[in-house]
Amino acid sequence: MPCRTLLLLLALASSSFAKEPSALPPELSDYQLTPAPRPSVTLKKGDRLAICGDSITEYKMYSVLIETYLTACLPELGVTCRQYGWSGEQAGGFLARMENDVLRFKPTVVTSCYGMNDFRYVPFDEAIAAEYRKNQTVIARKFKQAGARYVIGSSGIIDSVPHWVKTAKGTKKDLNLSLSKFRNIARDVAVAENVGFADVYRPMLVTDFNAKKTFGETFQVSGKDGVHPDWAGHAIMAYAFLKALGIDGDLGTITLNDSDGTASATGGHEIISSADGKITVLSKRIPFAPGSGATDNDASLRAGMALVPFDQELNRFILKLTKPISASYKVTWGAAAKTFTAEQLKSGIHLAAEFHGNPLVAPFKKIQAAVLAKQTYETKQIKDMIHGKEGKADMEGTFTRSEAERAKLVEKLAATARPVEHVISIKAN
Repeated sequence: MPCRTLLLLLALASSSFAKEPSALPPELSDYQLTPAPRPSVTLKKGDRLAICGDSITEYKMYSVLIETYLTACLPELGVTCRQYGWSGEQAGGFLARMENDVLRFKPTVVTSCYGMNDFRYVPFDEAIAAEYRKNQTVIARKFKQAGARYVIGSSGIIDSVPHWVKTAKGTKKDLNLSLSKFRNIARDVAVAENVGFADVYRPMLVTDFNAKKTFGETFQVSGKDGVHPDWAGHAIMAYAFLKALGIDGDLGTITLNDSDGTASATGGHEIISSADGKITVLSKRIPFAPGSGATDNDASLRAGMALVPFDQELNRFILKLTKPISASYKVTWGAAAKTFTAEQLKSGIHLAAEFHGNPLVAPFKKIQAAVLAKQTYETKQIKDMIHGKEGKADMEGTFTRSEAERAKLVEKLAATARPVEHVISIKAN
């Protein structure tokens, strides 16, 4: 083969993999993580997203964050979601029910998060791993055959050997090394089957290490029981999945020309008026705005958002100033005010990152509450009704009746996703 052709093939092969994050800290050098492929799934208008997984998914935390993000931040896509978490489930268990529970609703995009139960809380075992690989491969092929774009999510890490798993063996490191190999298997299946891959494991491993160095051993990204994350961990999981879904995070820019007072907007925002540095905006897109929270507490959503570049990569709602007439300015958004230099404003400041208590927090939380109510019913629908006595007696009738109830919650969610008017003030110092 000519040298030029070989170099071209190597370049094409390498381009299909994402640029790896910085090397793992030396203390984590025992973890050998194969390069993750670049995101290959991009959300489209009208997509129907199924979010599948075990108890970590059934907790309705990262799944709620994903659906809330899509509803609030990207309403123009009109993506609808269903949550299919099932406590204790392995990939093989999901395989047995995916046709009845998931494919009947014809999802166009699917994410899954399996591996935590699949590795059975023991040091790496080749036979157990082979079963996981087989099941993930069959799942990927079934979704492809059904026309769905599939994203295989790896599991995360553990923070302690779970005392409630009576068959657990080995040390915390033994089990995390085993999970790292299951992560690599999920990645390998994604590459082999040409489907998407969400690397949940790597950011959780790194952020857990960094958080413990900064805040102490009590900060547990994977939760106090060692397995089930609190809000910080779920924020990191949501980040991994949203990135895997090809989301670029540009949520719009507001620009003020300080020389003539005119303002403009992009990305789903409309300028209602602009005078004397006071800009009234109508926002169809609501940035990810969960409110304030501690950054040193694993129960805090803000802590997880700070451990990964969530605001920088997924939540860029920018305020810019052109032709400044002062060296610095006071920016007021809601009840809070901050001072920025003219150079900072010319480059653009991240409003959602700078103002946690902004006027969009309340409408954002209404959307989040409506998403949670809907996803809570979806768990009841599948686990209690369809797979309960009612479903066993009349499966199709139960689906019909439960879908009518779910439709009411979908309508309530849609009613919360309305444009919001708010004011940004920029005053020269």
